[in-house]
Amino acid sequence: MRAALTWRDKAEQCIYDLAFKPDGTQLIIAAGNRLLVYDTSDGTLIQPLKGHKDTVYCVAYAKDGKRFASGSADKSVIIWTSKLEGILKYTHNDSIQCVSYNPVTHQLASFSWVFQKSVSKHKSSSKITCCSWTNDGQYLALGMFNGIVSIRNKNGEEKVKIERPGGSLSPVWSICWNPSRDEHNDILAVADWGQRLSFFQLSGKQIGKDRVLNFDPCCVSYFSKGEYVLMGGSDKQVSLYTKDGVRLGTIGDQSSWVWTCKVKPDSNYVAIGCQDGTISFYQLIFSTVHGLYKDRYAYRDSMTDVIVQHLITEQKVRIKCRELVKKIAIYKNRLAIQLPEKILIYELYSDDSSDMHYRVKEKIAKKFECNLLVVCSDHIILCQEKRLQCLSFNGVKEREWLMESLIRYIKVIGGPSGREGLLVGLKNGQILKIFVDNLFAIVLLKQSTAVRCLDMSASRNKLAVVDENDTCLVYDIHTKELLFQEPNANSVAWNTQCEDMLCFSGGGYLNIKASNFPVHQQKLQGFVVGYNGSKIFCLHVFSMSAVEVPQSAPMYQYLERKMFKEAYQIACLGVTDTDWKELAMEALEGLEFETAKKERKKRGESNNELFLADVYAYQGKFHEAAKLYRKSGHESLALDMYTDLRMFDYAKDFLGSGDPKNTKMLITKQADWAKNINEPKAAVEMYISAGEHMKAIEISGDHGWVDMLIDIARKLDKAEREPLSKCAYYFKRLDNHGYAAETYMKIGDLKALVHLHVETQHWEEAFSLSEKHPEFKDDVYVPYAQWLAENDRFEEAQKAFHKAGRQSEAVKVLEQLTHNAVVESRFNDAAYYYWMLSMQCLDIAQENEQQKTEMLQKFHHFQHLAELYHVYHSIHRYTEEPFSFHLPETLFNISRFLLHSLTKETPLGISKVNTLFALAKQSKALGAYKLARHAYEKLQGLQIPARFQKSIELGSLTIRSKPFHDSEELVPLCYRCSTNNPLLNNLGNVCINCRQPFVFSASSYEVLHLVEFYLEEGITDEEAVALIDLEAPRLKKREDKWQEMASDGILSIQNTLWFS
Repeated sequence: MRAALTWRDKAEQCIYDLAFKPDGTQLIIAAGNRLLVYDTSDGTLIQPLKGHKDTVYCVAYAKDGKRFASGSADKSVIIWTSKLEGILKYTHNDSIQCVSYNPVTHQLASFSWVFQKSVSKHKSSSKITCCSWTNDGQYLALGMFNGIVSIRNKNGEEKVKIERPGGSLSPVWSICWNPSRDEHNDILAVADWGQRLSFFQLSGKQIGKDRVLNFDPCCVSYFSKGEYVLMGGSDKQVSLYTKDGVRLGTIGDQSSWVWTCKVKPDSNYVAIGCQDGTISFYQLIFSTVHGLYKDRYAYRDSMTDVIVQHLITEQKVRIKCRELVKKIAIYKNRLAIQLPEKILIYELYSDDSSDMHYRVKEKIAKKFECNLLVVCSDHIILCQEKRLQCLSFNGVKEREWLMESLIRYIKVIGGPSGREGLLVGLKNGQILKIFVDNLFAIVLLKQSTAVRCLDMSASRNKLAVVDENDTCLVYDIHTKELLFQEPNANSVAWNTQCEDMLCFSGGGYLNIKASNFPVHQQKLQGFVVGYNGSKIFCLHVFSMSAVEVPQSAPMYQYLERKMFKEAYQIACLGVTDTDWKELAMEALEGLEFETAKKERKKRGESNNELFLADVYAYQGKFHEAAKLYRKSGHESLALDMYTDLRMFDYAKDFLGSGDPKNTKMLITKQADWAKNINEPKAAVEMYISAGEHMKAIEISGDHGWVDMLIDIARKLDKAEREPLSKCAYYFKRLDNHGYAAETYMKIGDLKALVHLHVETQHWEEAFSLSEKHPEFKDDVYVPYAQWLAENDRFEEAQKAFHKAGRQSEAVKVLEQLTHNAVVESRFNDAAYYYWMLSMQCLDIAQENEQQKTEMLQKFHHFQHLAELYHVYHSIHRYTEEPFSFHLPETLFNISRFLLHSLTKETPLGISKVNTLFALAKQSKALGAYKLARHAYEKLQGLQIPARFQKSIELGSLTIRSKPFHDSEELVPLCYRCSTNNPLLNNLGNVCINCRQPFVFSASSYEVLHLVEFYLEEGITDEEAVALIDLEAPRLKKREDKWQEMASDGILSIQNTLWFS
């Protein structure tokens, strides 16, 4: 880890506090009695803010980025907007020490020497120096001058009290909650002037031991994800710690006390404010510390841990060092870790290649400064600029090499234990090989450009170098000859299992090169660090991954050059089964029998006679090959050979009078060939003779040969359902429905036959079948009804649905018919359809007991609508047509009946305007002037069509010249209670006195002289009819008494007669 200074500025006064805008674009600094606003990208001072009269001690930004607050020694708090405008100012009784926004509710907590929050005030036993909210905003921690940490809820009530050792001698000067969402518990970092750093849970329980600091801490803050802690104070520097309190290093040395330091949100940038007014902005750069050997990769995690990853099995093991890990090296079963004051050497528990358990072998308790670290079987190698030192595991220096230039790259290239070889690249372009037991370095070659990366081939004959110009150069080590070079490279690695294959990365691509062939490219982000077989190990940012790369491309490159042995070696690294077969075929064609034989052995084939037969076949000796195939028990291969070559006669001779199955197979293949060369009729005949009826039927059907299909269908046995069904399918497709029906009858597929009749719309045949087989009734009548509906024969469709037992579909058709009739103003038809709907509901109620209540309700509803549309039909004709078909009295009665029936809601299509207009005109004509005036007044409140406008306005004026009463002849009489009812009744078509419903004439809609009555219990319908038919006896003395009775909520009146 290193810190790079991005920008620095100097204020005139001490910097006591600073705060970042949540998006990281601005930095607010408390300097003297002003606030300074900086652009974090380049350190430009955006604007100084003046509002306080004395030193500003604290500043805090709200989590939503809309406002920030500042607190000053002038006892005031100012709230500023993100546009740098002050919007609110309030005061305390003393100077403000700290302010903090709740991260959830955005409440502001401000503290003077006495704890005050919002308008609520809470007294504290000591001065408050610092504060911090938990992530969820539920609790607030307060640090006090007497060494106590008080944790309180949002209401200011103290929940936990933490007393630090040292009491008032250890003032708590800075506290901060860990912002990590991954932690199971809220963790509070506490820094006091007893020079200790401690960590506590929300419950007050301490985590671990106190960390001794050796300086007075003035500020402590976490990184955005809580992985690291920053701390500064009297030691005039800012230090980086792990979240457990392990010191990792110094970020920046300052010339005075550090009073505040904060991390830019979601970044690695740190801002520092000092006593002398210095503002520093640093970028922290965390370098990758790692090591790789074959398929084991070790890397640093959380700065203090080492994780060893097996790249093949994906196993991982974590080694906790609890100190800053500076360097890592891994080789075979050894692992070396450099810590600030020592080097630890680990070894594997066993020699098992999959073992991931390490134990400490040696400790070298010395402090070393080095640029690179390498571990061997018995030594560690330290590299410091131009110097290489070889140390034993006891820390004893055994050998030292001094180079001419800076060492840029070093790698262990293997060798016997204690005598390993090192490959070293220098900045001056020199490349050396050093053996750890030899004091003299061997110069392999010297190039003009600096070395960035090195690797040596498996046989130690070739050397690959990446220089500072991003060029990959490959040399022959013995002749020093440059074999080839490739541009755009940042790292290179030889395949450990193939001498002539290497890969290099650069420019977002992975490049694989075999021998002198062109480079094969594919996209890949990162650096290549290893190449083993078909796996390439790639480092991207901080993550190592193993990429499986098929070796097909280089294998085919070798095959194109007829380099079969090299192609075989590449294939052994990992190619597909298809690639293996292609290799074998190419080798046979190239007469490279040894390679083809190896390929067969690789696939588990060891029969030499079979291999020799393949060789004869490729040489054109087909009869000899056939004999060998038969001898090795692979007659099918001989047949395949003959048929592939279209040598059907030779194939028949080869079979002789053999297995009929083979003969059938041969004929089938011959038919396939005939089909492929566009001889379909010959193919059909061959398929039929081979018993492959399906293929014969498909060819005949596709070519439309109906005669041939008929011949096949009639020759087939009825048990062969599948080919017969296929024949029927083609008959249907070719519009030969009679033959299709014949075929379905032959196999007894009645359901398919019914569907055929339905599809061809042969309804009579379909009805005949459904009568003989009732189970197909739905299959016939439902499509029939749908067909009728599609052809606008809706009433027939409704009946067909009804006949099929599909009551719901029948009802839907009727409902649609009714809706269409209403929309098209065919109100008489609508009335008829509603009547039919009511009858349907009655039928359903009789058949289905569960739906009886619902259907009866619908029955009454549809009957009511049928009646309304029936009467409205007359109104509609009166208003729309030039001549009237009804007497004025009839139209008058119909209009009244309709208006009385529309007391609750108006059905679709029925116009109140038309109804009132007809009523007004007929009332005026018949002398019901009062009712006519009322109708005209009602019309004034409705939207009147333009064609009625003049007539209604004229009628409204002229009706005022008429007397304000109705003709007594028109007043309806109740024939139950003899009450005269008004012409316009708010109750509807019932008596206003006795509530008896009126019974109307179906033609003139006059009130009939009828009263509905109910029989008393015990009187049957037959007895009632007999009583009605009796001649009424003469009365000697009669007393009429009317009795009014209420029963079950129904009011009825009985006329009781007494005879003496």
